[in-house]
Amino acid sequence: MSILIKDTKLSPEDYLEGEELSEYKHEYEDGKIIAMVGVSRNHNTIQINLTGALFNHLRNKPCRVFSSDMKVRHQNTFYYPDLSVGCEPEAHDQYLEHPLLVVEVFSPSSEKRDRGVKRLTYQQIPGLQEILLFSQDRMLAECYRREGEQWIMERYEGDEVLSMPCIDLALPMREIYDGVELK
Repeated sequence: MSILIKDTKLSPEDYLEGEELSEYKHEYEDGKIIAMVGVSRNHNTIQINLTGALFNHLRNKPCRVFSSDMKVRHQNTFYYPDLSVGCEPEAHDQYLEHPLLVVEVFSPSSEKRDRGVKRLTYQQIPGLQEILLFSQDRMLAECYRREGEQWIMERYEGDEVLSMPCIDLALPMREIYDGVELK
């Protein structure tokens, strides 16, 4: 979930400077500051399960896994995905401009924004190959994959195995949702 906290325009440079000093995380959309709020136990469990699996898979490979403390930038927008993978050298320490994969775990309060404006913004990032959206309340994942100039969506549920061809990894949904109390 997020909350718009300022309706005044701020430059990207001022935003980045403020984020360095802030105790709390904020996303940035074309001058608007959006406060990030805490996550549920289910959200955190899914995020940790994925982080561990991707970290182990990518160990000693050129790609790196980044937690929700690393921003992803597209033009005048900065988001904190729940997880991202980057394989390219980056010019900045505070954010990725060339992620290969991003992950968002959505709750009922963040679902519209994660599936809508954030996904559409991510899809504009050159080089991004996969966007994974996970429900925190039911065993459901949506994978958006770039195929040429198009994005193809695949849904995964229950006993299915989620495929991430951009990093050559397949994970059973049951492993991703291990320890999650489903509704």
